[in-house]
Amino acid sequence: MEWFDIVPNLKALGVEGGTLLMFAMLLGLLLTGMPLAYVTLLVALIFALGWFGPSSVPLITSRVYSFVSSFVFVSVPMFVMMAALLDRSGIAKDLFEAMKLVGGRVRGSVAVQTIFVAVVLAAMSGIIGGEIVLLGLLALPQMLRQGYDRKLAIGVICAGGSLGTMIPPSIVLIIYGLTANVSIGELFTASFIPGFMLACFYVIYVLVRSYATPGLVPDPVPDERPLAEKLQLVRGIILPILVVVFVLGSIYGGIASVTEASAVGVMGVLISTVLRGEFSLSMLKGAALQTLATCGMIVWIGIGASALVGVFNLMGGIKFVASLISGISENPIIIILFMMLILFVLGMFLDWVGIALLTMPIFVPIVVSLGYDPVWFGVVFAMNMQVSFLSPPFGPAAFYLKSVAPPEISLGEIFKALLPFICIQILAVGLLVAFPGITGR
Repeated sequence: MEWFDIVPNLKALGVEGGTLLMFAMLLGLLLTGMPLAYVTLLVALIFALGWFGPSSVPLITSRVYSFVSSFVFVSVPMFVMMAALLDRSGIAKDLFEAMKLVGGRVRGSVAVQTIFVAVVLAAMSGIIGGEIVLLGLLALPQMLRQGYDRKLAIGVICAGGSLGTMIPPSIVLIIYGLTANVSIGELFTASFIPGFMLACFYVIYVLVRSYATPGLVPDPVPDERPLAEKLQLVRGIILPILVVVFVLGSIYGGIASVTEASAVGVMGVLISTVLRGEFSLSMLKGAALQTLATCGMIVWIGIGASALVGVFNLMGGIKFVASLISGISENPIIIILFMMLILFVLGMFLDWVGIALLTMPIFVPIVVSLGYDPVWFGVVFAMNMQVSFLSPPFGPAAFYLKSVAPPEISLGEIFKALLPFICIQILAVGLLVAFPGITGR
């Protein structure tokens, strides 16, 4: 008896029973603490052997190969490398210091400048975790020392640090583009305004709270530094802005593809560290190892999810689930909102990479059949993932900040501080659904 003969004949369950069993196995194995990549690979293998027999395994491997061999996927480690280099250089610190000139006499100026810095860092790398850690190390101590309300400071850092989900070059949009087979350049163009819209919502919220609630933030202190010192601070913003201009300008100007622009970005950050006298082989090695670890995680989740979706598709499961979702209502908006609800719930428990790779092969064909633009839906998906980064119980933004926050700040306090910003994000999702023209599509 061959080893695969121990797998029962799952085909007898039918598509309905097989789908139910597959999701039950996924949930049960995830609750054991097993990593998502291993869970999806194991379930994919069990259903491949139990439904089709050993002859189906090559079909899985070919699907996995098509995912990892995509040329656009090369941009992912490049942008991760940019973030890793930023994490190890003083660029972010100098950028934060330079942004002090933006606030001036505005109440809540440090919180506002933190959001501005988050936007620039997001436009440089598209990575979220490192950005929250950087802002937590730079901005949180300063705001607490100056007497900012602790919840406002926490919320600004986590929400601002998560803007990398929306603002190009977003890794979330790249993975969506690969999964949905749509132009990543078009995704970047469509997400540009919504990303900055969300950042503006954060700024408006901070300003309204700062002026409406006495004692929430300290009174503004006039900047008495001489002009020469202010000009010195301005130098800290020149290099980051140049990197952003070269990366996004080369994409939007049609000069370079997303993959080529990512290489330009890495070179720009490397040159910046050299000009600043911060470059060293140890820094480069540390950034490379961090890139390897992050991309390894993304690739393994991608392999597992691709295998599972491939098997589920061969079973007829994708058509079955798509018919269930489409049958909820004759109103296409209701169907889109139901998808958003599913993504919101999944975002509480799963990593965004797994959510994109597991759900988009089902959702995108439905979206297209309803007459909606898949590029628009990609932007809505990325905005929804903004919510998942902050949502309890497993919102990664909270855990990233907790790793560098003072010990007296509990995880529960962080999640409570994020609630107003989650509401702002949900409002932004609603606006994108109600007014697709915001994306220019």
